[in-house]
Amino acid sequence: MTANPPPTAGHVARRAAHAAPAPPHTGSRTTRVLGVVVLVGLALLLLLGLALSPADAVQGDVVRIMYLHVPSAITAYLAFGVTALGSGMYLWKRSQFWDLAAGASAEIGVVFTALTLLTGSLWGRPTWGVYWVWDARLTTTALLLVLFIGYLAVRNLPGERHVRAKRAAVAGLVAFVDVPLVHYSVEWWRSLHQPATLTRLDPTIEGLMLFTLMTGIVVFLALYAWLVIHRFRVEFLREQLESRGLDDALAERRAEAAVAARPAAVGVTGRPVGAGTMSGSGEGGRP
Repeated sequence: MTANPPPTAGHVARRAAHAAPAPPHTGSRTTRVLGVVVLVGLALLLLLGLALSPADAVQGDVVRIMYLHVPSAITAYLAFGVTALGSGMYLWKRSQFWDLAAGASAEIGVVFTALTLLTGSLWGRPTWGVYWVWDARLTTTALLLVLFIGYLAVRNLPGERHVRAKRAAVAGLVAFVDVPLVHYSVEWWRSLHQPATLTRLDPTIEGLMLFTLMTGIVVFLALYAWLVIHRFRVEFLREQLESRGLDDALAERRAEAAVAARPAAVGVTGRPVGAGTMSGSGEGGRP
């Protein structure tokens, strides 16, 4: 009988691919439904914000930027709050789920923070006469963006996965300290930025304008949920792929070691190549 050769790395990789094929996409029935809800909500927000909602008595039509600016800021707060929660839970539980959730939420938060700064600049030009001033609210928001870009950079530093996750968790908690500074900056320091509109006891907005703003907040939060689910699944699949690649590399090294350990000269019949037979002349079995 012939000995079965050890499996090669290619065989191991093919078996792994057939055993656990990667999904073709990161969507699901729930995310597809949520995506449709978000699209309908965005269409409704555009209709309300651009057509149905009245212009402001002081600012005129410029106030319509508020329907993007305020929801973006609130969504960024939520995203970074989830990052801080995930970072703290990872340091406590050492769970990959919380690490990936923190990273995915931070990426979405950076996008919404950038949108907040952009819409705020567009709103500030006709209101203050300039696109940017080193106001307390604007400065702390810009710092928030820089801090979480740094957090994402820490996540991509070389090193073992658990070491990178621990460093990122600490960075995420440190960066989140700036969120309350942003929120309370208009109360703690003199600021050109208007004070809180919705959280005060006597809101300065009402009627259809208030309804439009609340619609924008709900729609943006739903958009955040849709984005973070997909981003989380992409990161999870990437981690699985890296783990599978490591397993395949280890299997290949074991296969190479097994081949090197086998006798170098083994024939088909299992006897050393060139060994003589019982018949023939006495010199080495030659006839």
